[in-house]
Amino acid sequence: MVQNPTLEEMGEILKNAKRIAVVGLSNNPERTSYQVSKAMQDAGYEIIPVNPVIDEALGVKAVKSLKDIDGHIDIVNVFRRSEYLPEIAKEFDEVDADVFWAQQGVVNEEAYQFLKNKGYTVIMDACIKVIHALTKDKS
Repeated sequence: MVQNPTLEEMGEILKNAKRIAVVGLSNNPERTSYQVSKAMQDAGYEIIPVNPVIDEALGVKAVKSLKDIDGHIDIVNVFRRSEYLPEIAKEFDEVDADVFWAQQGVVNEEAYQFLKNKGYTVIMDACIKVIHALTKDKS
């Protein structure tokens, strides 16, 4: 069963994070991934678009995969359908990243267990923008 950190713990993660790689970030302002990522960018986070079919989003050059990102990633925020999570989780395990965060409505037990067994912090079915709004003034 997927069990997320507490709201306080998620707030702490966001307070300490700087770089968020967004898997499945669209360059279409109508899409939720764009709106949520723009809000996080506006809140001061560095957003790295991870999408092989776009050139850029939010004024930032997109990369094809997590492996194409240089340096440390604080949070990998996933906007892909649940069935893609195991594949993304395996790639996450091969890069220097701390937190695997799947957006609201995105849950996969297999990916969750794979990452938890390796000791990672995993959040699923939670909107990063909503959690940020709920926790940003509580520090």
